[in-house]
Amino acid sequence: MIKVLIVDDESLARIRLQRLLDKKPDIEIVGEARNGLEAVRMAHQYLPGIVLMDVRMPEMDGLEAARQIAKMVPPPAVIFCTAFEDFALRAFDAKAFAYLLKPIKSSELDGALQRAASATRAQLDGQTSSHRRHLCSRTHNGLELVAVEKIRLLQADQKYVTAYTVEGESVLSDTLKDIEKEFSQFFVRVHRSALVARNAIEGLTYAEGHLAVKLRGIAIQPIVSRRLESKLRQLLPQL
Repeated sequence: MIKVLIVDDESLARIRLQRLLDKKPDIEIVGEARNGLEAVRMAHQYLPGIVLMDVRMPEMDGLEAARQIAKMVPPPAVIFCTAFEDFALRAFDAKAFAYLLKPIKSSELDGALQRAASATRAQLDGQTSSHRRHLCSRTHNGLELVAVEKIRLLQADQKYVTAYTVEGESVLSDTLKDIEKEFSQFFVRVHRSALVARNAIEGLTYAEGHLAVKLRGIAIQPIVSRRLESKLRQLLPQL
């Protein structure tokens, strides 16, 4: 059962969300707040897993409330439900999980709730583990989780890192340096802009005159830098 807190200064908007949530057997509405200040207080009181938050509200707006709620341990997933498009970037800066526009469609809310519930469970699992099991990817639908064990290749392009799996690709929130440091037992660096999964390496090949890595399940063959070639060749017999 996932606990949900509804936050909106308009009673009709709260009723609309309540009706959408009442149809879901795995959701428990633990409270309704009329402004950001009430939301922060109720979040600490009821410890919801998900907060459905409006942006423009009296006393404390949703953006400031989200920043305060993000400090909780563990932090609830905040899903903004608003009529204003122009707050999206600021919402994600405030650690928003998803950003939905009113009138809220049931299908969009369902998708956001499912992803948020998965993230909440993964977060709880991570508290008993020495490392995370998932990395976060920001999409137009909000945050999505990418299982670390499914990643074959990580490539950096300027400030973005793309994770490649058998199913497809995702742009991550983490830097390549941070991923390498946290998951050194899973990935090995083959280039200043690329990490590959140790258990996905099938061998080495040549592509356009450069040494490259063959990876199981994906067609991309990342180039191996000359500086790291010797280290990689020494590592191969151990994989």
